[in-house]
Amino acid sequence: MEGLLQALGAYQTFNPTGWVAIYRMLPMWAGIVCCVAGVTLLVAGGGKLFRVLAGPIGAVMGLLWTPVLVMKLGLPDVAKMATIAAAVLMALGFLLPTAITFLGVGVPLGLVAGQIAGQQDFLLGFVPGFIIGGLAGAMLQRPVAAVVASAVGAWMLVIGALAALHQVGGVVQAVAGKPWGVIIAAGLFAVAGAVYQLAVRPSPEEADKLRGERERLKVRQAEQHALEKRWGVK
Repeated sequence: MEGLLQALGAYQTFNPTGWVAIYRMLPMWAGIVCCVAGVTLLVAGGGKLFRVLAGPIGAVMGLLWTPVLVMKLGLPDVAKMATIAAAVLMALGFLLPTAITFLGVGVPLGLVAGQIAGQQDFLLGFVPGFIIGGLAGAMLQRPVAAVVASAVGAWMLVIGALAALHQVGGVVQAVAGKPWGVIIAAGLFAVAGAVYQLAVRPSPEEADKLRGERERLKVRQAEQHALEKRWGVK
């Protein structure tokens, strides 16, 4: 577990090789599970299934972003603060997925705005960037959820495939040795998944409406059948 957390630390910096290398920490069965989960997220992760995804995303956000925010904001580095934040955000993600889209868009934009403002005025840049980005993420819940789910699903798919095929050492090592190729492949999968979910797959509201219409149609057909049967008997 400690090794996996250290591997996740690569995602706190711009380290494409480290991002891809995490597949080495996964056994074959975990790679297969990641592939199945990745495909599921690519085709349906932005709908009601996003609630299931929001919890783990919140946990990862807590683990990766808490140390960065503590350092940038000059807060005291309390032991296990990242673990506590991860647990809180995981629970919040399961209960209120919109909060994860709020934080998932708000925190990165806040960090960028704070970086532009400079270390001395970091808070003056971070706060408005965080609020504006967070509100945009919450208002655009469905497209943000579809894009996030597709991105996570695509990455899980490619990393899972590398882990599942790890026994084919030469091929996997050659592919993993070109991290930008892996990232581009994941990006193409992510784009395809987001387009499918937003342009082809009906929204949760539309799905509920279609389901209701089918149920009403079944009721009308049953009533019509009963009426025809009754008059036929007479």
